[in-house]
Amino acid sequence: MNKKFSAATVAFLCFFSTVVAQAPKYSNEFLNIGVGARALGMSNSYVTSVNDVTAGYWNPAGLLGIKNQHQVALMHSEYFAGIAKYDYGAFATRLDSTSVLGLSLIRFGVDDIPNTTELIDANGNVDYNRITTFSAVDYAFLVSYAKQLKIPGLRLGANVKIIRRKVGDFAGAWGFGLDAGAQYDYKKWKFAAMARDVTSTFNAWSFNLSEETKQVFLATGNEIPENSVEITLPKLLLGAARKFDFNEKVSLLAELNVDATFDGKRNVLIKSKAVSLDPHLGLEASYMNVIFLRAGLGNYQTYTDALGKKIKTFQPNIGVGVKIKSVYIDYALTDIGDQSVALYSNVFSIKVDINKKVK
Repeated sequence: MNKKFSAATVAFLCFFSTVVAQAPKYSNEFLNIGVGARALGMSNSYVTSVNDVTAGYWNPAGLLGIKNQHQVALMHSEYFAGIAKYDYGAFATRLDSTSVLGLSLIRFGVDDIPNTTELIDANGNVDYNRITTFSAVDYAFLVSYAKQLKIPGLRLGANVKIIRRKVGDFAGAWGFGLDAGAQYDYKKWKFAAMARDVTSTFNAWSFNLSEETKQVFLATGNEIPENSVEITLPKLLLGAARKFDFNEKVSLLAELNVDATFDGKRNVLIKSKAVSLDPHLGLEASYMNVIFLRAGLGNYQTYTDALGKKIKTFQPNIGVGVKIKSVYIDYALTDIGDQSVALYSNVFSIKVDINKKVK
């Protein structure tokens, strides 16, 4: 039995090492942008304190923080001067006093891209009427479930993810993955762990190129893509948070998160071949739980300029929010981290509680 176990262990480690070596570092990156202006204003430092419908994305265990029977959320943001558009919608409902079900849909896409692969006809003539347009779109559909355990302060949750990526009529992929999360309250502190793509997420790509397009690829020195499988490796998010009440009206929430990746050295604050750690900090000041001011720091990176000098950068985020009865309206101003061009994105989101509060 021990020999069989050892052989199986070695085989698994060999397989895992091969997968890590072949898997790309950056896969399904649209799922790492974040959802909800509240979280983005806090630099995505949110896996611990999340307690609303957006927990389906951040940490499904946080769905148990919903106080009403139902809750919905919508968000829209644009990147790169409006070229790329990011949309999000979610719905959560209480099944009973100890469990919540959530549904989330994410779309990230660039539309109306000119297709010039057939600009020149068979006779070598340029014909602008042959230009068409297409979209490069990524979709993610998440089904989330959260459960309150009998252990005081402990909540668990899980996601089932279905991925659809499409590049016009040229290429498409279907993917499937799982997430698992937990939150734990200890006295005045809150702790959380979120394992994304815990079993690895697999995207199966298929390509459909016309013979004319293939000839263009060959003539321009490009490789003709083949059907393949793209793997997203597991990622662990850890967090700790605490809320400080200064008086009955004013409070401050502080949360520190650390994103741990295991796919080799990344350009983050703490990096090694075994594990890379990307810390980020978020703050939220509230007045009577009606008006909110937020700020965050994250995305620490180092790059070398034209003179060979190493420069460290970070991503600052700020945001505001207001609660009007059962409606939450949030705004965040985020910098993508490239301070040389100062590309900022405006993010708006809305969240609505529906039906009476759960007793």
